[in-house]
Amino acid sequence: MKTKFKIVCIVAVLVLGYSCSKSDVEKGIDCFGESFFMKFKHTTDPANVKKVDFVVDYTGSYEFKSVKWNFGDGTSETTTSKTLSHIYTTAGTYNVKADITIQHGKATCTASPIKSVTVN
Repeated sequence: MKTKFKIVCIVAVLVLGYSCSKSDVEKGIDCFGESFFMKFKHTTDPANVKKVDFVVDYTGSYEFKSVKWNFGDGTSETTTSKTLSHIYTTAGTYNVKADITIQHGKATCTASPIKSVTVN
């Protein structure tokens, strides 16, 4: 019994010694907290009512990495730019989703805000 206890103690010390330190945790990203800083805006182009201009609005402190757009009309596009335009073929209301990815060191976080966009 004493031998098993010693082995368990040694394993516990090794696991605790090689686990994440506080600084490792601080290097990560709090995805839930950062999601409050990730959103997007849209405007209709005055020259073409079927053209919608999208802009990612990220006000957090990490690096913007990319955004995967799903325009709600069966098309999608991934870009590293915060701005993008999309031309809809028919009028209607579309649920647009933006998978916004940020990065801090090697850690990444993705939030997916959704907006209803009406095209005339």
